[in-house]
Amino acid sequence: MSDPLRQELLDIFVGRATRRYGLSEINQLQHALQSAALAEADKAPPATVLACLLHDVGHMIHRLGEDPASRGVDDVHEQLGADWLAERFGPEVSEPVRLHVAAKRYLCTVEPDYFGKLAPDSVRSLELQGGLMSADEVEAFRSNPLHREAVRLRRIDEQAKDPRASTPDFDYFLRHVEACRVP
Repeated sequence: MSDPLRQELLDIFVGRATRRYGLSEINQLQHALQSAALAEADKAPPATVLACLLHDVGHMIHRLGEDPASRGVDDVHEQLGADWLAERFGPEVSEPVRLHVAAKRYLCTVEPDYFGKLAPDSVRSLELQGGLMSADEVEAFRSNPLHREAVRLRRIDEQAKDPRASTPDFDYFLRHVEACRVP
């Protein structure tokens, strides 16, 4: 695949994703690769693998500097990323990305032990992102046909923070782009 979209993805993820991922010991690229590898290990469909790979693109395309949450700013990376992805891919890729923060709020609301699984920076950002969901928000979230894939992505997101993990390179996962891109 030698095209402008491939180059754009490489520029963002290989070129800009070297910043530390939150408070973890990995960088954004390692987190993306681990997320995609975990999705593949879970036998996720190609669109979910790609969503897992690209779910934090919003962190890399905003202009708020590093770690805006520590300054009390929600970078709305899920919406920025989903909007960016929707111009390039179908909803099976963009919608789970748009919903992955809502999925965190949802899981913290419906699974009492989920909050304890969050990394410290994810706990900090939860408040900025709206905290626990109301009953109406839970119902609205569940009504989205792609909410299950968003929950799957969210669970993978929490696991993908191992500084010793070995994964395929970014290019390996780009094989899913053709099947998922907008014509």
